[in-house]
Amino acid sequence: MGIVHFGIGAFHRAHQAWYTDRAMDAGDTRWGICGISLRSASVAEQLMPQGGLYTVAERGAGTPRLRVVGAVHEVLVGPADRAAILERLAAPDTHIASFTVTEKGYCRKGDGSLDLERADEGSIYGFLGEGLARRRALGLPGLTLLSCDNLADNGRTLERLLGQWCAHHDPELGAWIAQTCTFPGTMVDRIVPATTDADRVAVAQQLGLADEACVVTEAFSQWVIEDRFAGPRPAWEDVGVQIVAEVTPYEAAKLRMLNGAHSALAYIGLAAGHTFVHEAVADPAIRPVIEDLMRREAAPTLTPAPGQDLDAYAKALLARFENPALEHRLAQIAMDGSQKIPQRWLETLEANREAGRSCPAILTALKAWFRHLRGANGPLEDPMTDELATLARTHEDTELARQLFAPEGLLGGTWNADTAEVFAG
Repeated sequence: MGIVHFGIGAFHRAHQAWYTDRAMDAGDTRWGICGISLRSASVAEQLMPQGGLYTVAERGAGTPRLRVVGAVHEVLVGPADRAAILERLAAPDTHIASFTVTEKGYCRKGDGSLDLERADEGSIYGFLGEGLARRRALGLPGLTLLSCDNLADNGRTLERLLGQWCAHHDPELGAWIAQTCTFPGTMVDRIVPATTDADRVAVAQQLGLADEACVVTEAFSQWVIEDRFAGPRPAWEDVGVQIVAEVTPYEAAKLRMLNGAHSALAYIGLAAGHTFVHEAVADPAIRPVIEDLMRREAAPTLTPAPGQDLDAYAKALLARFENPALEHRLAQIAMDGSQKIPQRWLETLEANREAGRSCPAILTALKAWFRHLRGANGPLEDPMTDELATLARTHEDTELARQLFAPEGLLGGTWNADTAEVFAG
């Protein structure tokens, strides 16, 4: 089968599985994906009655473009199928384990280190630890461990966190992983809203049959991967994937410009009464804030790769945000802010602080997030809900900023500003 993928949600199906399916169609037929859902059985219940087939609907101007994807061969569910998952990880024909488990799936503390208690509650680490231990015992080679999540330096972040898990549970395994496995950095980019019942009806009308597992997305897609593989891989470069020596310029631009703007749109847009991204970016009171965040605050902190035009990138992002055919809910983006904000906003704030520049757009977004923490947009969904809600309820903005971002704060360690001065007035 070749690939074991953890986190087989809508994004993976519209992105990595879509690329793999196209590589298979181009002649590289050795590959298939075993999808792993760590908790919910819903994706397996949607996909497996359809033999793993599903439709990707690309929406823009005109009629959506449909593609039926066949790269997913099976879906296993963490709690029920643990033995089978470990068997797939230890199979001789498995070469890649990949991940879209969202930022919170890496079980990080506020300082970026591994939260061992959370990591031992059915996370990726237990599966990887036991699966890789079996490979070691069988004399099999290590795997390419491919993080496709929105983390700064995601490959080495996964490498560091898995190393911390092994140091606690099995140091000898950790040494073997360091010698035989690789952790390429990646940048993934495609806007994939959560699929709605209305989406399923529209796809069924165009396709001519029901598809419970369909996903909707935009026409744009990008995948950049560091050329650091432990063994064989699909010929992804034949279908548009960029295999490069250094991912950092692409990753940093995406995190600080696209993802940073998305989070700002979410919190500011929800506060203004909007539901979707395209509504918020069309608001004349919000759009200038988003443009300033991308062009005046994020872009100056970046070192682009040769040929990487950041002004053109900002223009293209705004056009993508404006797409009314994608009903991308702001509430979906607003989830799990504690896991997203350090790399989306705080790194930009710190880089500008060091350069003597201010970031009024990001500070506006931060204040909107503070209101979100106080329940202004409904119940808070975040792995740190209890701590964040308590702090937000008991402190005004200036002291809340200190409690969150000071070196000893809940999210401390990234942005070193004097928050009292920053938020004064």
